[in-house]
Amino acid sequence: MSEAVERESMEYDVVIVGAGPSGLSTAIRLKQLEQETGKEIAVCVIEKGAEIGAHILSGAVLEPRALNELIPDWKDKGAPLDTPAKEDHFLYLTETGSFKLPTPPQMNNHGNYIISLGNLCRWLGEQAEAMGVEIYPGFAAAEILYHEDGSVKGVATGDMGRLKDGSEGPMFQVGMELHAKQTVFSEGCRGHLGKMLMEKFDLRKDAQPQTYGLGMKELWEIDPSKSEPGKIVHTTGWPMDSKTYGGSFLYHLEGNLVSIGYVIGLDYENPNLFPYMEFQRFKHHPDIKKVLEGGKRIAYGARALNEGGYQSIPKLTFPGGCMVGCEAGFLNVPKIKGTHTAMKSGMVAAEALFEALTAANESGAEAPREITAYEDNMKKSWVWDELYGVRNIRPSFKWGFWAALAYSGIDTYLFRGKAPWTLKHHGKDNESLKPAASCPKIDYPKPDGVISFDRLTNVSFSGTNHEEDQPCHLTLKDASVPVDVNLALYDEPAQRYCPAGVYEIVREEDGSNPRLQINAQNCVHCKTCDIKDPTQNINWVVPQGGEGPTYPNM
Repeated sequence: MSEAVERESMEYDVVIVGAGPSGLSTAIRLKQLEQETGKEIAVCVIEKGAEIGAHILSGAVLEPRALNELIPDWKDKGAPLDTPAKEDHFLYLTETGSFKLPTPPQMNNHGNYIISLGNLCRWLGEQAEAMGVEIYPGFAAAEILYHEDGSVKGVATGDMGRLKDGSEGPMFQVGMELHAKQTVFSEGCRGHLGKMLMEKFDLRKDAQPQTYGLGMKELWEIDPSKSEPGKIVHTTGWPMDSKTYGGSFLYHLEGNLVSIGYVIGLDYENPNLFPYMEFQRFKHHPDIKKVLEGGKRIAYGARALNEGGYQSIPKLTFPGGCMVGCEAGFLNVPKIKGTHTAMKSGMVAAEALFEALTAANESGAEAPREITAYEDNMKKSWVWDELYGVRNIRPSFKWGFWAALAYSGIDTYLFRGKAPWTLKHHGKDNESLKPAASCPKIDYPKPDGVISFDRLTNVSFSGTNHEEDQPCHLTLKDASVPVDVNLALYDEPAQRYCPAGVYEIVREEDGSNPRLQINAQNCVHCKTCDIKDPTQNINWVVPQGGEGPTYPNM
């Protein structure tokens, strides 16, 4: 970024980066406390998506616990919770059949709602704005600003209108600085500023490495005769082998809609695995295909999700700010839910920030640089208890599916989540791949264009758009690594792990001179490449604000 260009700045008490469930809950709770006490607090939220909800993707079944605490009269205020959960089914799939497994208690959805998380965020955004929160969609936080003492001063939004070579184009507009007494980072899973903060402040020092899954989802409009609003189906087993963590969800919403998705743990070992094609193949299973036949896919998207749970929670605060939601990793994996925990983390953060900042305002003292009460209070909250109780279930899958299933039953029913030990995760996801030559090839059936689709066709259903003549937001630390290391050892797995077809190896007509081509305009901001690249050579940075997917009802 050019230092010669003078940037305008705006001052707030709290700046929140990301208008997802945790960021918006932080903003709403801050303004509720302002109304309750009469002590003013200036709050701003910036969001890289073109609108609130544009980049939000989840299954999603919502446990309303945090929403009940935050906005008890949400029903009267028109929150989009229209489909109460009615029945749970948990299936183990073989290639041609299935058998029913008992539904684990963590997956019991009585009292929950099948929702579009994007639409819930749009509604939360309306609540926040009505209370006086300033929300700026289409502005991507591209840089962290620091005080001379090294504490966080705020963020700067990215410049708009730079050309591919980094020079200023005819529509160039310099980014804006947002200064705050406290900056709350709520970018979601694998936030790119959060990654920098983890490193700068060594926030992972006492935590195990974060582990991840890749979730891919389609929204279908199905034959009305097959619609069963409130029905929830989860599957495990085929098409994954017993060593690879993966499973599906199929949720029936109102309006003949079905949300169908597949999640694969990014600790998989075989670089020939093609997660997107596993999802497409899965839909041809007889139990699944019969629901989709006669319907049409109307939207597609993908997003990485945190799977590390309790063991992988980093230090939550640092001088000048804190992390909330999936930025910190509060997803409850066995429950397959993270919205309620993300919202609660935002509320707890808001309470700690409000108390410290308003006390400083009243006394005329300088606000404290680091508000450690947030983490202290999180450890006393139901979020901590909930994540502690299921901490050993996901790590047990390193022993394989059947051993993990047996262990999880013992942990849940015998120890009730209070086993006197804490299991370790397998390690970092980018270190799990074996050389391609030593792994079996996988033959994937060609998508039929009716039930299954090729990647680029599906990406066109994500509303994804990036201005092509801008600096590439998928940056390589070393341009030689994709061919010299990744192609040579792993047959360049980026060709397969990316659910949007961003990365491809192209060659001359005679097959010589392979090189990695990056089709950045296809990127759905899932962050899988940033996580799974074996040498951590790919660094995902924000493109221009407002770009990327535009998810409707996802």
